[in-house]
Amino acid sequence: MIHDIMPGTEEQLSKEMTSGYIGFDPTADSLHIGHLVQIMTLLQFQQCGHKPFALVGGATGMVGDPSGKSAERNLLSEEVLRHNESCVKKQLEKFLDFSTGAPNSAEMVNNYDWFKNFSFLDFIRDVGKHITVNYMMSKDSVQKRLEFGLSFTEFTYQLVQGYDFYWLYKHKNCKLQMGGSDQWGNIVTGTELIRRKESGDAFALTTQLIKKADGTKFGKTEGGNVWLDPKKTSPYKFYQYWLNISDEDASNFIKIFTQRSKEEIEAIATEHNQAPHLRKLQSELAKDITIRVHSHDDYDTAIKASSILFGNSVTEDLQSLDEDTLLAVFDGVPQVTITKSAFENCNSVTDLLSEATQSTIFPSKGEARKMIQGGGVSINKIKLTDPVQKPAFELLQNKFLLAQKGRRNYYLIIVE
Repeated sequence: MIHDIMPGTEEQLSKEMTSGYIGFDPTADSLHIGHLVQIMTLLQFQQCGHKPFALVGGATGMVGDPSGKSAERNLLSEEVLRHNESCVKKQLEKFLDFSTGAPNSAEMVNNYDWFKNFSFLDFIRDVGKHITVNYMMSKDSVQKRLEFGLSFTEFTYQLVQGYDFYWLYKHKNCKLQMGGSDQWGNIVTGTELIRRKESGDAFALTTQLIKKADGTKFGKTEGGNVWLDPKKTSPYKFYQYWLNISDEDASNFIKIFTQRSKEEIEAIATEHNQAPHLRKLQSELAKDITIRVHSHDDYDTAIKASSILFGNSVTEDLQSLDEDTLLAVFDGVPQVTITKSAFENCNSVTDLLSEATQSTIFPSKGEARKMIQGGGVSINKIKLTDPVQKPAFELLQNKFLLAQKGRRNYYLIIVE
């Protein structure tokens, strides 16, 4: 996982329990799986006996980091940032032990707390004079943005982040900052500030930026980010993301995003290679990370939901899904809305699947009748056998019917 490490870091970590931190940007009210590398870094760090600090950038979130960006970001209000911070902490608590008492219990800090009363004049006197413009200009994050235009606000970001490290060093005995490889320049500005202001030793460690084997960006789908918040990305979709990655990615990601031992991973890989079509690597990875981010119940529901689409499920399985999961499972399938009176007035399933649903499922009664007689149609996983039977089906979640034509063609009928 390691990309760069400052000389002396390994010796420091071997010598004593060390406090280290990673910064999280609170520009959204949820973290996404792109943050998981850093979360797992803190988890490993704590489990090795060190003390992790999760810094939420309430102040830096108001500024914006130019690293890896081609445009300046929008500034958020303090109220929004405070809300986002509380949401992020809840997600981090699923990974890190924040319980008080243990010497290496995790702590969360917010840089707004030490910046809110820091005047501009104090900042340029106490921080700015220690770092030269030449030093700041040499950073890749600055160089890459110069051609697009870089505001003074963004240019000073590395000083602000550098001061975070200095403040944590001075007040929390924090000697290590970790982050993605694109953060190296900002991190070493902090070590330089600590050296110049305190004659202190501080260290830096960065992880590799995760890329997928096919070159596409990790953590992104056609619908955008894969979020840790179940309201933004349902546990079912979250589970499916991991289940559908390539073999090459799965063999890499299981080492990073789970805590399985080397021996366990090698055994899973061996089993996978003997029957690749069973996707053992993907299944174990998806199970591990879904349970940690969500819960075992959510994982069980995701398995059940998958069997509805691809297995021999029954009506009871459908009835057990809540509305959000049901909609997530059938996201993208054709939907048609009919009134409750139209549903109740249908004389037969043939009418329901043709005229009542505006020919969405079958263009004609004749076609519907023929396929029903052939045993190729079901509603709510109940196979239809009689084209003239009444559509006396119990609505899923009091508003849905699931029609299936053939093996793979689903249609969601919304009854309002």
